Amino acid sequence: MANIHEIARRAGVSVSTVSRVLNQHPYVSDEKRAAVQRAIDELDYTPNRNAVDLIRGRTRNIGVIIPYNNNPAFDRMLSGVLNRSVEEDYTVTVLPTRYDPGKEIEYLTMLKNKLLDGMIITSRANDWPSIIPFTGYGHIVACEYTEFEEIGCAYIDRYAATLEVFRFLKNNGHADVAFTTARGDASISTRLTMQAYRDVFGEIPPGRCIEGCTTMVDGIEAACQIVEGKERPTAVYANGDEVAAGIHQYVLSAGLRIPDDIVIVGQENQPIGQVLQLTTVDHQLFRVGEEAFGLVTREPRGKVRIPYRIIYRSSSG
Repeated sequence: MANIHEIARRAGVSVSTVSRVLNQHPYVSDEKRAAVQRAIDELDYTPNRNAVDLIRGRTRNIGVIIPYNNNPAFDRMLSGVLNRSVEEDYTVTVLPTRYDPGKEIEYLTMLKNKLLDGMIITSRANDWPSIIPFTGYGHIVACEYTEFEEIGCAYIDRYAATLEVFRFLKNNGHADVAFTTARGDASISTRLTMQAYRDVFGEIPPGRCIEGCTTMVDGIEAACQIVEGKERPTAVYANGDEVAAGIHQYVLSAGLRIPDDIVIVGQENQPIGQVLQLTTVDHQLFRVGEEAFGLVTREPRGKVRIPYRIIYRSSSG
């Protein structure tokens, strides 16, 4: 395989000139640049990407830690990242963890090994003190709020959004409300939801927080617990429109009416929620991903809050 010394001889230039051309250095004459390019084409030379990246000091590759794929919320954030990466000619490496702390640290080590310029964490398994040391090797941006100055974040005020939903339900006569979550209180999102519930309704009664919900099937199973319980709540706040759709399906199959017998509120304004006319909280996760990309490539310690919006539809009466 040809090397830059052979290219230099064929083009009649110095090795340093070839290096500058390969690294897109601006201070090379058009004549010499053309000669080098001809030599590259004639010798069918392909530069070593890793070597070029080391010389440049950057890879134009951003890692995105994502717990699961095929999850509407995380996929939406990832779509925002990918949208900006195409516009700005970056490569994105998707790094699924299934909330394995060891796998997450393994991925963060890619920053130390100079395989990535930065990392976006959509959701994490490790605590921040375990993650912060890796900011010495590359930029790290979170898709949740963090007060640590070393970590930038594009985030939503999940507590405020949930508080508004619970207050809306209470003001409309609902004193018994259930809600679903994905991970239980291991998740900061769940803890904020629980806090908002307590601030509006008081302590959470047994059976009113249903964990492990991410899909429509999970929603059906959650609805089974809700509907078949001794005392049925009059409203449910689901942690996604797909989960809400599963609840919707089961409730109708049980002979109940929506919203007369039970009100269903979802999240993220997904197509299935639009079809079923579900009231939903749109956290604008696509924009969260876009802003996270902007931070990791330009302002890694910035803090950007993304506004939410509640879309009221017929499911809420």
